[in-house]
Amino acid sequence: MIVKKLEADVAIDKHEKAEEAEEAEEAVCETLCIHHEVIDKYADQLITLDRANGLAELFKTLGDPTRIRIMDALAKSEFCVCDLAELLELSQSATSHQLRVLRNSDLVKYRRDGKMVYYSVHDSHVSELYRQGLEHIDEG
Repeated sequence: MIVKKLEADVAIDKHEKAEEAEEAEEAVCETLCIHHEVIDKYADQLITLDRANGLAELFKTLGDPTRIRIMDALAKSEFCVCDLAELLELSQSATSHQLRVLRNSDLVKYRRDGKMVYYSVHDSHVSELYRQGLEHIDEG
């Protein structure tokens, strides 16, 4: 019985993938036609390769669910590492590692207060990027 359900699920997955591939094929021009006026207008306005690589790295950094959860918490409030680890049910070591990755991408910043270290979102640009990302997925 379970095998039949799995076989049915596999068949559905194959059918869905075939439909997606068919739609992807339909989403291209049927005739090769270069619009030189469009190319000329935007050729010097494209992002440079260095900036594209930097932006790709930023999105790669944000491409981890644990780091997104950290960003979510920090979008709400400043947290010390201990509280952030407890809130997210992570070890302090794992939390510190992820914070270091976020810090290296200038997404979060920290401040010391005696023996405590508090993290927050780096600036309003980061908050806005996070907010717009959530808004985008919620539009669904």
